[in-house]
Amino acid sequence: MPVQCRSAEVPPEIAESDLRHWRVLQEFEQAVQRAAAKRGAHLTESDRERQLSQGRYLGLFLFGLFNPVIASMRGLCAVTSLSRVQREVSGGRVSLASFSEMQHVIDPALLHEVFKDLAGRTPAHAAPEPALAELQLIAQDGSLWPALQRMAWAEYGVGRDGEAKGVRLHLRFNLVRGQPEDLLVQRGQSCERRALRRMCQPGQVNVGDRLYGEDYKLFADVARHGGWFVFRFRESAVINAEEELALTAEDRAAGVVRHLWATLGATDALRSIRVRVVEIRTLEHHLFLATNLPVDRASAALVGRIYRKRWGIELFFRWIKCILGCRHFFAESPQGVTIQLYLALIASLLFQHYTGRRPNKRVMELIHFYLLGWVDNDELVSLLQKQMAGAQTRKKS
Repeated sequence: MPVQCRSAEVPPEIAESDLRHWRVLQEFEQAVQRAAAKRGAHLTESDRERQLSQGRYLGLFLFGLFNPVIASMRGLCAVTSLSRVQREVSGGRVSLASFSEMQHVIDPALLHEVFKDLAGRTPAHAAPEPALAELQLIAQDGSLWPALQRMAWAEYGVGRDGEAKGVRLHLRFNLVRGQPEDLLVQRGQSCERRALRRMCQPGQVNVGDRLYGEDYKLFADVARHGGWFVFRFRESAVINAEEELALTAEDRAAGVVRHLWATLGATDALRSIRVRVVEIRTLEHHLFLATNLPVDRASAALVGRIYRKRWGIELFFRWIKCILGCRHFFAESPQGVTIQLYLALIASLLFQHYTGRRPNKRVMELIHFYLLGWVDNDELVSLLQKQMAGAQTRKKS
């Protein structure tokens, strides 16, 4: 779904009563301090003339993402004139020039450290399936954020009609824990398969759709890096069968109709490494999957379940765009956009840390009511518990 960037200014009549501080900012600030202590400060960070520190800047940035009444960098800077915002978030009034300049001072690698710190402290989105608990299932995919015309570094020619400028978020999503694992921000026309080559880690099981399954050389590259994969490939692919494998009762119950060792590709130059091919046919789907996982580690039925888990990354993209509402950029440089997308993922971890799962639309509405002052602490806790209990009941039914 395309996401529209808004450049309209927020009306200046935002009152202090329209905004609330939330304790997740305190957790975030502590994580920033831990990461900064490890990495050390930027050269200009220690400048005595600097009024806005990296912690204050990032906290203010995150504060803007949390609050629904703030829709632009100008509006975010305007609310720093409020005494409570100065006391609890910004430390003082922040000018547009100061806020804009900080995006070139902050190293996104600092936020990577913060992100990893919070990911390690955040509970899993849901209890993992026993058969999948020992696997590091990482779905990789990319999603496009249309950019403003003045963002000259972004590229034209993205989107359905090819007229938009775009920023692409390459995301690695942990399918077992239900949370983001890593990200890379590039131009809209950047290659998703090249991003996977750059981001894959040894020991992880990379799960990808047909875009990744079309590049047979990618199979060898992932294996060479010590990784595993489960990729879907097209029905028209040439399958060079080497050894047919027997189907178990579990495989047949899962819709598996064929299981074999094979290579893919019509010619020697295009041929893939030796992989297991799993063909699954159900009333809804006809899937061809390729994997280098050994049979004793993942049966044909389990390979199918692994691929179906990939839908989790699509749901996360929908959540971050439609529920969290990350639809406009407060900063427009490559560094600023990377900072904002890192903060959006960090926000998802903070919400998951305090609620036990990613908030749905109703829960986000409750949080926004709290931020706007219409719900107090006790009411928020009570309403969140009711929403979570209702969601759990619906899931079981």
